[in-house]
Amino acid sequence: MARLHEYQGKSQLALRGVAVPRGSVARTPEDAAAIAETIGGPVVLKVQAWITGRKAHGGVTFADTPQVAASDASRLLEMSFGNFPVEEVLVEEQIEIIDELFVSLSIDDATAAPIVLIDCQGGSGIEDRAQTVARLPVDCVTGIDEDAVGDVLARSTIDPSRHRAIVEAIVAIVTTAKAIEARSLEVNPLVTTPGGGVVAADCRVTIDDYAVFRHPELGIEIARELDHPATELEKLAYEIESQDHRGTFYFAQLPTQGHASSNGLIGFHGAGGGGSMMSMDAATHEGFTLANFTDTSGNPSAAKVYRAARVILAQDGLVGYFGSGSGVASQEQFHSAYGLSKAFLEMTMAIPVVIRLGGNSEDRAVEILHDACRDLPAPIEGFKKDDTPAACATRFAELVAAHDSAITSQSMMRRVPGFVGSDQAWSVPIDGGRLWIDTASLDDAAAKTIETFAGELLTIAQGRPELRVPPEVLANKDSELIATEIELCRAGTPVLFVDLAIDALDGEGE
Repeated sequence: MARLHEYQGKSQLALRGVAVPRGSVARTPEDAAAIAETIGGPVVLKVQAWITGRKAHGGVTFADTPQVAASDASRLLEMSFGNFPVEEVLVEEQIEIIDELFVSLSIDDATAAPIVLIDCQGGSGIEDRAQTVARLPVDCVTGIDEDAVGDVLARSTIDPSRHRAIVEAIVAIVTTAKAIEARSLEVNPLVTTPGGGVVAADCRVTIDDYAVFRHPELGIEIARELDHPATELEKLAYEIESQDHRGTFYFAQLPTQGHASSNGLIGFHGAGGGGSMMSMDAATHEGFTLANFTDTSGNPSAAKVYRAARVILAQDGLVGYFGSGSGVASQEQFHSAYGLSKAFLEMTMAIPVVIRLGGNSEDRAVEILHDACRDLPAPIEGFKKDDTPAACATRFAELVAAHDSAITSQSMMRRVPGFVGSDQAWSVPIDGGRLWIDTASLDDAAAKTIETFAGELLTIAQGRPELRVPPEVLANKDSELIATEIELCRAGTPVLFVDLAIDALDGEGE
């Protein structure tokens, strides 16, 4: 699930009538001083990081002057929580608190409906007071029952004169959650003040991944639940996933501190959650450090698998590429074999590869991978469902140990055929790239292969390619064209190339 920082969540609450403390986010000590100066009184500074227990970890401080705020911000902005470096600090006015409540909306999986939890003694330690928490259902159309909220407050020690304002704030919280399609929205504490106001003193929000595209106003770069700010490769992978819904592509970079003492840093490419977890364990058992977790499943297109492999290989210092997931994946494995082969051929793969292609059409998939990649500098080996992840990892370790340790992914660059970009070659645009055919080298054997694997799309007439479908139909047939490209390579007549250059990795295309 995508997450919002506290200040982002509070801005959404404020838009819908929930009072929040005066303040703003600081990215430098000077920012913090200026915000404190504007507030004109004592302030609280809170690191903006997706962690719990910020105060206990020193991530919350109080400052009486702008100078102290600047000093505190300087220290806070140098902090790091696990993989999460602090880049922003929320600077807000200190508010006097009378009552604290815990209010949390989430989706109850048992009823597949929203539910609001309310505890009239909010703040820390809420986990230890589960028996005091009221659970109120929320109607997706009419919202929360205000009378039910009032009944909860009536059983509390909160002054009745404040009840109506609290009810209105909770209704606005529910309205906010619905408006932004939040998977969860927690305000802890929701506080009352001496003047009778009700203020959201803190806020945690997660957004349904599948709703993010409908809410550009939230400024979410990547709909992933990460424990660190999204890296450039994670942003790129998310963009690829967003533009191609044929199957799934999930990519997350992992912490790699201390990998120098292991057998090396490797790229990991899984397919299917449970099998991928077993395969990751098998690789780490062999002493490897995983640079990333990647999953391509749900019958992904060859183009999607190709792009996933390119993203994995863009990581520096990899000594090998290990792919293994579910042995019974209900997807045609030859699509993955074509996509992987294309990526490995373009990169002139120079680090060892082991891929477990268990599942539908696994025999054909392994044959494609072995044959297409037979002349690459590094060994490329495919395995099937009866080959366990542990056995595959052991074989992978043997290949890496026998390989030149000085050769890593940093030594590889993408290469494209010389006819790409030539005025003498035939070409046509496709989604995300361009199809090229070297007409000067197009012989009868190559023409026959094209007719066999892309005959519904292309034909060769008097040595020249011709479309059999409208250009807009051809444009989204990248997987069929990749299959044709790889089969031509296997036949020794590489006259067709599907150019799917990734601008972030390859510049503006080649």
